[in-house]
Amino acid sequence: MRDGTMAYLQSHHELLAGMEDTVGENLNFLAPIDRAWQPTDFLPDLAAENWKDQLADFRDQARQISDELLVVLVGDMVTEEALPNYSVSLNVIARDEQGDAPRPWARWLRGWTAEENRHGDLLNAYLRLTGRVNMRSVELTVHHLIARGFNPKTNEEPYSGLVYTSFQERATRISHGNVARLAGAQGDANLARICQRIAGDESRHETFYTRMFDKVLDLDAAGGILAFRDMMRGLISMPGRLMYDGKASDLFDQFATVAQRLEVYTVHDYARIIDHLVKTWRIAQRSVSGPAAKAQEYLCRQAERYAGLADKIRESLMARPAAGFSWIYDRKA
Repeated sequence: MRDGTMAYLQSHHELLAGMEDTVGENLNFLAPIDRAWQPTDFLPDLAAENWKDQLADFRDQARQISDELLVVLVGDMVTEEALPNYSVSLNVIARDEQGDAPRPWARWLRGWTAEENRHGDLLNAYLRLTGRVNMRSVELTVHHLIARGFNPKTNEEPYSGLVYTSFQERATRISHGNVARLAGAQGDANLARICQRIAGDESRHETFYTRMFDKVLDLDAAGGILAFRDMMRGLISMPGRLMYDGKASDLFDQFATVAQRLEVYTVHDYARIIDHLVKTWRIAQRSVSGPAAKAQEYLCRQAERYAGLADKIRESLMARPAAGFSWIYDRKA
């Protein structure tokens, strides 16, 4: 049975390797480095003569942000800072054993990593300059999260890696976009610009991964649908699921509860992402039979299932008492 599974997975790796030309044609979803934004573009220029005025204005705007939004921002930043784990897990797709291979999949993974690296750097610098959070607690949380590792639960299935990234890039785009909206409404134009820019990167990355899995479905509809179904059988594992600050064993759940209350990222969003992917990948229209046909039916019902649970889950989360967060000096959110 194991030999059969290995042969099955190897055929999927071979199909992805055969898509190198398609990947190469879509490398334009990476921004040219010489024209890409950098974190310093959004921060006070500490080398300028008026740096004190710039910093004072920056901090004045940051004072308008609520503790609840700060908690969500820290959680998002910690998740972004665990990038090394995500890059390692995605090498199941790129298979860049040397680390500098010129193949398109390898070039994409390195370029994607370079672009994503700026997100954590920028959010980290923003939080540090505001003076409003306990940066040592935040740093400890990042350290724990990277050390604990990351398992997207793709079970060595390279197709599932594309499903996971398509889902998560859309989820992070939604989260950062909603933080931008709330930050603007609360009076911090700097944070609004920062999060909107990050959301823009996530949107480009989402488009790439979504296109690549669409190509997989064109070439292997049954295998792709079964991989998609396997990912949807359980909850998509959130990248920051194992975050820990040395105190709260349920830190991610506490953070996710605040995000749900602020409607930054909700169960309704989860359901809408599934619906979007099922429609974008034309799952219902794919010609398959046998187990793949049953998986097809399952997938087409999933969004409705989660949407039906969303209000009940929201009510349960809203009823939870506010929790103290070490990130904001144990204030409650």
